[in-house]
Amino acid sequence: MKSEKKFSRRAEERPDEVLDAAMAVFTEQGFVGARVEEIARRAGVSKGTVYLYFPSKVALIEGIIQRAVAPVAKGALPQLAAFEGDPRLPITMLLKAIAGLLSDPAKLAIPRLFLREGMNIPAIADIYRRDVLDLAIPVLTQLVARGVASGHLRQIDPELTVRSIVGPLIAHVALSEVFGIRPEDGLALDRLIDNHLDILFHGISAHNRENGQ
Repeated sequence: MKSEKKFSRRAEERPDEVLDAAMAVFTEQGFVGARVEEIARRAGVSKGTVYLYFPSKVALIEGIIQRAVAPVAKGALPQLAAFEGDPRLPITMLLKAIAGLLSDPAKLAIPRLFLREGMNIPAIADIYRRDVLDLAIPVLTQLVARGVASGHLRQIDPELTVRSIVGPLIAHVALSEVFGIRPEDGLALDRLIDNHLDILFHGISAHNRENGQ
């Protein structure tokens, strides 16, 4: 009986093990160069088992993205969608949470992969847009719009402001992980976020709110 429970638990873990192996192979060899046989070998399963869970390399990419963004999609985004009040608080919490995630090399490998591969492989960009951007951008846009309506933010374009919120983080990661241009102390995400929020909030806050009034 005990061995049956162990087998059941092991079977449930296999998709995650396959995704972990796929992420490692994609990172090392790129999407085009990655071979399903190598992914299977690293996961300790047969090639047929990989295809049982993920019928293609594109499906593996989709699984990696969905697994990475699921906690945010189920947790942070609904909270942002329902938030009423000064939007600077949830924006701060969101960016700091992202910085915390990207401090983990395994998590950082995901945006690094998409920055390097996404423009050359349309399927990857399409998946990332559908599973990440199309979920997050409307929520952030409405958050900014409510901040403008409530008087916490000055009269700014909510849609374009979202680009100003997330753009510096994307550019920072791209400079570091694609071009190898980074601060002397490494990725320095915490400093980047603090500096970015200081500049951002001085630019978008209503004048009578800048000092917490």
